[in-house]
Amino acid sequence: MSGGSYSYLFTKEPGDLVNGTGEQDLEAMIDRLAGLGYAEDAARESMVVLAELRAARVRLGTMMERLSGIWKAVEWWDSSDSGEEDVRAALLAYRGQA
Repeated sequence: MSGGSYSYLFTKEPGDLVNGTGEQDLEAMIDRLAGLGYAEDAARESMVVLAELRAARVRLGTMMERLSGIWKAVEWWDSSDSGEEDVRAALLAYRGQA
């Protein structure tokens, strides 16, 4: 029998889990570890990983939402769809000065 019951969770990079694709596998691993009866410490640390991933996703989403207007203004300026004045306006809005 081959591995892969948890989509090779042990090979994942943090970014693989931050995007949510491995979250179900991580939850299943936590359940499995907790059910063993002698791996509670590993189950608890795995739960911390899951909680940190979820918190990071929320924090990153909030920051990206705040920055999206600036990113858009710079991208459009660099592609000649707008000008520097739009970047300055986006920065004022970002800073709460608009």
